[in-house]
Amino acid sequence: MEKRTTTKAALAIMGVFFLQPFAIGGWLALIPQVKADLGLSKAELSIALMGLPVALLIALQIAGRVVGKFGPRRTIKVFFPLQGAVTVLPLLATGVPSLFAALFVLGCMMAFLEVGMNVYAGRLEKQKDVMIMNRCHAFWAVGLMAGSALVTFAPGLVPLEMLAGLAIVSAVFGLLAGYLLPGLEREHTTVTLPRRQIGELPKTLVFVALFMLVVTLTEGVMADWSAVYLAEKLNDPYGNAGIAVTVFSGFLAGGRFLGDWLKRRIGAVALARVTVCSAVLGLVVLVLPSPVWLALPGFALMGFGVSAAYPLGVSAAASLGDDHEAQNIAIASTVALGGFLIGPPLIGFVSEASSLPMAFACLVPGLVLGLGLTRWLGAGTESDSASSATQIAAGRRNLPLD
Repeated sequence: MEKRTTTKAALAIMGVFFLQPFAIGGWLALIPQVKADLGLSKAELSIALMGLPVALLIALQIAGRVVGKFGPRRTIKVFFPLQGAVTVLPLLATGVPSLFAALFVLGCMMAFLEVGMNVYAGRLEKQKDVMIMNRCHAFWAVGLMAGSALVTFAPGLVPLEMLAGLAIVSAVFGLLAGYLLPGLEREHTTVTLPRRQIGELPKTLVFVALFMLVVTLTEGVMADWSAVYLAEKLNDPYGNAGIAVTVFSGFLAGGRFLGDWLKRRIGAVALARVTVCSAVLGLVVLVLPSPVWLALPGFALMGFGVSAAYPLGVSAAASLGDDHEAQNIAIASTVALGGFLIGPPLIGFVSEASSLPMAFACLVPGLVLGLGLTRWLGAGTESDSASSATQIAAGRRNLPLD
């Protein structure tokens, strides 16, 4: 019975991870069209795109406390409909200020779902001794890919109606998945924990979050600018440039589906190093002069290359003890999502002065730094708590879902 409940919980939370970015993928595929319709320069688009990560950075700190107090299941059920309701706002924008505001509102709603679903997955891993975090984030990437693919290849549909349809599907089925999540131990707490100062944070958490930052910076750039890059290569902003997002997120998903299996066999540190090296190789392909057809393999290498960082970091943060679990995940997520704040505008401003390939080259030093930080992914699961050390010594099992 316990195994059946654990499997149900794993399938339900994977469904949540799939549905949360479903409509967001549609928005990402529409960025080149919105840029052209509003007549925005790359710098103006960069400023507008900052709305979403700025909101995430602010709201994640509140979300950590809300999820810690009310529990991840309740948070998921409340914020899925709210996110769905505001997803279409970017397409109603008339300029940079309104687009920034629309993305800011969307980012606020996303933050609570981000923390809620990651806390639930982290607790499930610890309490049921399973390894699912990479696959959860794989389903997140599949949801992103599915949304972008539907928008890119659906013929003759109005973008606003198409995005609204994706948002309704995400909200309705996300709410249903939230109700299917079984309860876990420590669902919520009535104890208010004291706020920690920066110097009181575990050293491991700081370095894990920094590793997540440098890799998610690259992930954010690819998510926001891959379609623009391909549109420039094709010289057609209204064509099928959205396939760049589809390829990138597809290989992002593939890397995460393999992530739990690879992590169990080669370890978190080795997995992080292999994937980051793939990202560096993908950047080389995109930066060097090359024919159009090589862009898609470049995005594929990038997708696999950034696939492991976020789930590995979240698992490491969740393993640092139960008392500050939601806060640790929120802190790591906040720092990581800083990459989505820094990356897109950095690329926009640099590309305005030079070109997108040259701007992409600016990502290489961060990834090299990330390679040096990978060793902390192993340290993050060591003796911060006796129970987590015991789990690792015994070896976690991969949850069978067949």
